[in-house]
Amino acid sequence: MPLTGIALIIIAVALCILVLILIPTLLTIRQSAASVGKLAEMVQGELKPVLQELTDLLVELKTVGGGMAEHTDDVRRFMSALGETGTNLNTINRSVGVVTGVLNTTSVWATGARVAGKYLFERYQKKRGGM
Repeated sequence: MPLTGIALIIIAVALCILVLILIPTLLTIRQSAASVGKLAEMVQGELKPVLQELTDLLVELKTVGGGMAEHTDDVRRFMSALGETGTNLNTINRSVGVVTGVLNTTSVWATGARVAGKYLFERYQKKRGGM
């Protein structure tokens, strides 16, 4: 067996091992992405009614006008809580974006590895059949 044949076998085995090692990692990433997606849906589902209530409260606060000066501390706390809610939603959105990017990158690498393995295997088969 020529040296290139042995090298191709070693490369094919290494790629197979790499793919076998990546499979659990990919499954874990997929589960993590699903969990993050469920968390985002849950947070969004729970925040919509809260945001609606906050909007209604803002409308009521605008109509009250005259008593606003007495309750400025309450309004400040409310606005602070509203700002924190927006910050938390932004953090969740960034996390979902990162997980999506990782999944897309991983998928591309897996596809490339699969194509390379198939190509090497076919070349090996051609060379082996030719001998």
